Amino acid sequence: MNRSLPLTISQRLSLYARLVRIDKPIGSLLLVWPTLWALWAASEGRPSWYFVFAFVAGTVLMRSAGCAVNDYFDRDVDKYVERTRERVLTSGLISAREALSVAAALALVSLLLILPMNRLVWALSVVAVFLAVSYPKFKRFFAIPQAYLGIAFGFGIPMAYAAVLETVPLEGWIMLAANIAWAVAYDTEYAMVDRPDDLKLGLKTSAITFGRWDVLAVGLCYLATLALLAVAGARLGYGWPFAAGLLAAAGVAARHLWWIRGRDRAACFRAFLHNTWFGFAVFAGIFAQTTVLG
Repeated sequence: MNRSLPLTISQRLSLYARLVRIDKPIGSLLLVWPTLWALWAASEGRPSWYFVFAFVAGTVLMRSAGCAVNDYFDRDVDKYVERTRERVLTSGLISAREALSVAAALALVSLLLILPMNRLVWALSVVAVFLAVSYPKFKRFFAIPQAYLGIAFGFGIPMAYAAVLETVPLEGWIMLAANIAWAVAYDTEYAMVDRPDDLKLGLKTSAITFGRWDVLAVGLCYLATLALLAVAGARLGYGWPFAAGLLAAAGVAARHLWWIRGRDRAACFRAFLHNTWFGFAVFAGIFAQTTVLG
């Protein structure tokens, strides 16, 4: 693209699409699955279709807004990382002001979707926005920022429970804890890809913090995720369909550990991308338990 010529509307929209990662849906899927876990569990397999639409659309919009905010804060760092140096903001194809405007517009539309819901959802949405905006700065000083990411990525869980039940029971918070452990697992795989660049820049990531114990730490996080989900399922009275979903998720996790054992950057990235099947397996178990057999 010739930067000396004015951009057409279609070219500018294409750049905005790249800014918010429309071409990389894995980030949205990693937020959508936990939200659907909670929505199906809270409604006993019969969620309102408006809730399904609003939470899926809102999750995708907030993830997109979060990408724009992340790139704004990282615009002076991304240029030194092989995987991110060609991002549209870092490379100067759009301005920092444009990125923030896109983020604000997406967040506003997302918030409009929850207007028909109750006040607890509204209150939790404020926390969700704070988490999305603060994560890029938080990861500059916290040794395992992936744990904070897990809270941000999983906050659709308490919001879904609040929308359906007007409260968040203990199993909702247990699911959120499970999502935190899962996020540390999959985002450590992701961080293993960038570890050489992050070490040069002095950034904080779980892959650096765990060091040579990184693969073991990922395995333990997957184990903690499955254990916490099992506890939540027991509280909900779930039986073999949910257990089958967890068993399938365990198989997915085992495959990831096999892939990342040599710490090859391409293999670690492959494992990260494959985590959508972990989330799907858990959802399939909840769906079978509540909608098919419920």
